[in-house]
Formats: sequence, C-alpha cells, structure tokens
Amino acid sequence: MSDTWLNKVSWAADGLVPVITQDASTGCVLMMAWMNREAFKRTVQSGEATYWSRSRKKLWHKGEESGNIQRVQEIRLDCDGDAILLKVQQTGGIACHTGRASCFFSRLEKDKWVEIDPVLKAPDEIYQKTAK
Repeated sequence: MSDTWLNKVSWAADGLVPVITQDASTGCVLMMAWMNREAFKRTVQSGEATYWSRSRKKLWHKGEESGNIQRVQEIRLDCDGDAILLKVQQTGGIACHTGRASCFFSRLEKDKWVEIDPVLKAPDEIYQKTAK
C-alpha cells in the first residue's frame, strides 16, 4: 500500500492531527485524541485505533492496558484535511480513562460543570499496575 494517502492530511506544525472518535453504531462521540503519521498508519494497517500521547510522548494503542480496544469501522477526513473522524466498535463499552463510556461526560448547566454519565468501572479496576 502506498503512503500517498497520508499526504492528504494537513498535519500541524508539531506533526499532529486531531482525531474525533465516535461509536459506529450509536453515533456517540467517545473521545478526542491526537495522531501523528505513524499512529495513523498503524491504525489503518491494524484496524485498531492507535494515538499519539502528547503527555507521554509516545504511541498509544487504545486498550493496551485496559483491554478496551477500538476496532475501526470507518475513517473520514474533514474538508480541510485537518481533522480525522474514526468510527469504531468500542470493546468493553468504556472509552474514557475515568471508566465512563465517553470522555464527554460533563455538561455545562448554567455556570457549573455537571457529571451526567456514570462510571461504569472504577479506573483502579481497569488499570491494574503489575508489580515489578
């Protein structure tokens, strides 16, 4: 497979592009993350979402620790080429590191953020650290 499709993406100066991830069956927006060329290429090749972690400065295969893998059903590029939409099948029903279905669980009500979606699984149950 040629990599010319990667050149259609308008990568930012830092080499990243924003990615909106949506549940393919419900349309619910699950999360927003970032990809660099390598993350996008791995996502396309493997059929599972891989992102670039800006805080950890490394590639991050979604579900590598939690098991909540995102299987890609469709990939779209916006009209300006500067944002990607992934439509995925979310394994385990949890996309957020807080243990919720979506990262967008807070709603602005008047002048306060209200958490409207429940925690489905406690983060310490999802991300069990192994002893070294």
